[in-house]
Amino acid sequence: MASELTPEQHAVAAAALTMATTELEYRVSLLNSIKEGTLSVGENSCIDRCCAKYWQVVAIVGQLLGSQNK
Repeated sequence: MASELTPEQHAVAAAALTMATTELEYRVSLLNSIKEGTLSVGENSCIDRCCAKYWQVVAIVGQLLGSQNK
């Protein structure tokens, strides 16, 4: 199937992969920086709730963007 792609499609796929990799690295770095340091139980709980809400929004936006590309 990959051999059926045009050079332009390969370039777009490579750019999308690069962007996804960069975004993942950013998210991991962000999560690690949030969790570093000495936080109270309440602060950790707050961060966990905030992160959960953030990932829910990211998933919703991803679904919406994916449905627009079909």
